[in-house]
Amino acid sequence: MRTHTKETQDNLSPELALEMLKEGNKRFVNNINAHRNLLEQVNETSSGQFPFAAILSCIDSRTSAELIFDQGLGDIFSIRIAGNIINEDILGSMEFACKMAGSKLIVVLGHTKCGAIEGACNNIILGNITALLNKIKPAIDNETLTKSERNGSNDSFLKNVTKINVTLAVQKIKEQSIILNEMEQTKQLKIIGGLHNIDTGQVTFYEQLQ
Repeated sequence: MRTHTKETQDNLSPELALEMLKEGNKRFVNNINAHRNLLEQVNETSSGQFPFAAILSCIDSRTSAELIFDQGLGDIFSIRIAGNIINEDILGSMEFACKMAGSKLIVVLGHTKCGAIEGACNNIILGNITALLNKIKPAIDNETLTKSERNGSNDSFLKNVTKINVTLAVQKIKEQSIILNEMEQTKQLKIIGGLHNIDTGQVTFYEQLQ
């Protein structure tokens, strides 16, 4: 599989960019990786990069976007932070990826069994972790289905909070970035959420939220 060029990036629609991630995830789940010459990609990207997507995911060691979507050097921007939360710096990184560097798709990728989500649900207070986990609290507050055992030991509660955390992040991107919102409104960009199941490797996209 060849490295993306400006021409191939320009010719991609947001919908096709999403299909490329879906196909890559299918390869990952089935343990069939696309053939790549990584050293060749190092040489081909030395003078410039043309990634087709920007993916915000957790720092969890099991959730590398490049591996999950079977992508090579220069294919995607990978933004990682515990709990895949949104802040000003991450929004700026996304704006760079899409407005400046031409990416056609933003994915907020949550994952099952997330330690940050569990920590927030258990109201962990510890150093700078406290401020980070506080950014997940709105997802907890928005989870109204669970009436008891609203803690990190309740798998159903964790799953619900994880999904809500992703959907709220997608909303924040659109609300807090005029640049990215305008790009999506003019069909230059697609912004969606998704969930990576670390038991199976499969990613489910939340396209119905668009």
